[in-house]
Amino acid sequence: MPKAIFIDKDGGQYEADIPVGQSLMEGAVDNMIDGILGECGGVMSCATCHCYVAKEWEDKLPPASEREEDMLDMAIEPQDNSRLSCQIEMTDELDGITVYLPRSQF
Repeated sequence: MPKAIFIDKDGGQYEADIPVGQSLMEGAVDNMIDGILGECGGVMSCATCHCYVAKEWEDKLPPASEREEDMLDMAIEPQDNSRLSCQIEMTDELDGITVYLPRSQF
């Protein structure tokens, strides 16, 4: 099962096993990762699953949809590597993906 690495605002690192096909957000919520709230349940009506994808993983993800980009515009402190974790579907190729959690979500 692929793992995801979440790094919090203080540099704390947490690993979570996330089944293939499940979103990064669902995996974070299932593993009680602080900083990923997923208040809308993954339907892109909030940005409480906002994360920053580590640079080395950006090219391994499909580009954000226009709708995701619109939601990211409403996130606090978006960056070039911002994504909604509800839109990142885990695959075997993403084993080890590293994301940083925004300060605003703590």
